[in-house]
Formats: sequence, C-alpha cells, structure tokens
Amino acid sequence: MTFLEYQQEAHETSQNTKIGNDTLAYAVLGLSGEAGEVANKVKKIYRDNKSKATPEMKAALVKELGDCLWYIAEIATQLGLNLDGIAAVNLTELRGRALRGSINGSGDER
Repeated sequence: MTFLEYQQEAHETSQNTKIGNDTLAYAVLGLSGEAGEVANKVKKIYRDNKSKATPEMKAALVKELGDCLWYIAEIATQLGLNLDGIAAVNLTELRGRALRGSINGSGDER
C-alpha cells in the first residue's frame, strides 16, 4: 500500500467534521490530541516499566500512531496535498541535512 492509497481509503472514513465552516481545524486539533496520547503512553513506558516497552505497550502505541497517521492524512487531504509527495519531500530534505551534517540542531532551514 502506498501512502496515497492509505490517504484515499482513510478519507473514506472521514465525516468531514466542521468547526465553524472549516474542516481543517478538526483534523489539526485531532492530531494534537493523538500526539499527546502517544507521548503519554511513552511516558508510562519510562515511568512504569523501567524504559522497556512490553508487547502490550507497543500494541497500544501502534493504535495511537495509526490515529496520528489518519489525522495527518486527513490534514493533507483537506489541503489538497498527497502523502506520497509529502514523504518524498521529507526524504529529500533529510538526505540533504545528512549530507550537510545538519541532522542535529534546530530550525526549519538547516
């Protein structure tokens, strides 16, 4: 399955929920919430299990990461972008940073 295929199939489950007249805000807020859930589950790996993820913890993270992926796909769809293109741009950017020795650091243009 390609990212674009996932994006198209995932959007079929969208209810195009609006906040005001906008469908983008719901997806952005949803991603924020799901990312928080991922962070919370990872926190519990450190707090409750001495930094070792059990199979159950990993299974829970798979679900939360899947939810994040759905919201990312929906954001892209609402903006008329496709995930295959986003992934390609990101890999090009990462390769360029690696060649320049700027993987570490901060800033959008490194």
